[in-house]
Amino acid sequence: MSTFEILMPKMGESVEEATITKWFVKVGDKVEEDDPLLEIATDKVDSEIPSPVAGTVKEIKFNVDDVVPVGTVVAIVALEGEESDDVAEEKPKEIPTDKEAPAPKNDTPKVVKDETKDAPQSDRFYSPLVKSIAKEEGISFEELDAIPGSGKDGRVTKDDIMNYLSSKKSGEPTAKEAPSAALAKPSPNVQAPKVSASAEDEIVEMDRMRKLIADHMVMSKQVSPHVTSVVEADVTNLVIWRNKVKNQFQEKYGEKLTFMPLFAEAVAKALRDFPGVNVSVDGYNIIKRRNVNIGIAVALPSGNLIVPVVKQADQKNIVGLASDINRLADAARNNKLTSDDIQGGTFTITNFGSFKNTIGTPIINQPQVAILATGTIEKKPAVIETPEGDAIAIRHKMFLSLSYDHRVVDGALGGMFLRRIADYLEKADINRGV
Repeated sequence: MSTFEILMPKMGESVEEATITKWFVKVGDKVEEDDPLLEIATDKVDSEIPSPVAGTVKEIKFNVDDVVPVGTVVAIVALEGEESDDVAEEKPKEIPTDKEAPAPKNDTPKVVKDETKDAPQSDRFYSPLVKSIAKEEGISFEELDAIPGSGKDGRVTKDDIMNYLSSKKSGEPTAKEAPSAALAKPSPNVQAPKVSASAEDEIVEMDRMRKLIADHMVMSKQVSPHVTSVVEADVTNLVIWRNKVKNQFQEKYGEKLTFMPLFAEAVAKALRDFPGVNVSVDGYNIIKRRNVNIGIAVALPSGNLIVPVVKQADQKNIVGLASDINRLADAARNNKLTSDDIQGGTFTITNFGSFKNTIGTPIINQPQVAILATGTIEKKPAVIETPEGDAIAIRHKMFLSLSYDHRVVDGALGGMFLRRIADYLEKADINRGV
């Protein structure tokens, strides 16, 4: 009998695991190619996973709510026309409803909460694989807690613990002997204060997406020392040009021309001018990104936030940027984003001006090192230079605020980069065509 293993797919370079949120099939069900098998959720997006083959579901290895590493077998499908008699006669059975999933027949551990009574308590998450290696090698939980983690939210991966064992056996300094190696890692033991509620208060549990956002924001503040710089830009010419061409633009290209494509164009140019901002940090290594991929924060009807990404933004004109941004924003609000739509961002823009806010200090979207907040555009009296001398005139102005990771972006670089964005916006050509 030939079978096909359904693997947990990799949903992006920074995604190492996903949560199973729904099964569309049960053991014994027949599926066609591209039929949905299960729904998964990451800290980025929810996705349906289709079957790449036709056949009969022979085995389901995980339950709903299980957290599974990418590359792990989640189900097995007997290929169509090749089921053995025992598979054909097997009665369909429901997925177990308790939290203990059936034990996998391969060596890949299932990621579930460790229920061992004698296990020491720790505020840090360890996968069963890491726990198994630690147990086999005689590593205590106290020693395990001292190992710097390179995984999501500072988690210890298999490579981390194997490198630790290698260093320990070779006599090199380990994490406990060389605490400086963990300086760039977030503390896993930060405790939130206890909060009490009175009888008049209402307690509402965060939804899954809000929990993920909360964890990601806390992690970002722990990982990156945030610094924020602010400039005020005179965008009068930009406003005049957009007002002049927006109707023609929509008629010609079928796209609404908002200010966001204009902001993205200026940011993309500035990132090419200052590539030191278009980077990520991995421990003590700086990863210089080849592509300029700009994430645009989008507020959802649920009150949550998601950041779809415009890929290679520096290679697109205003038409291309407007088309991508409008498509991504519409897909985000209708829950139609794909996993690719939200992966690979190297810089993020968040528009506080959408809510008539003048200024803000946004939190960096890890693993990026900077994020720009654009404030509302307001008419203000300003002193301008004319051939006849200084004069007071009504100008369109806005604040731009840049939060950046002070580990790798110093005030000089951050300040010059922000000023360059403002310069591009201020020098908009009012005679520019569409």
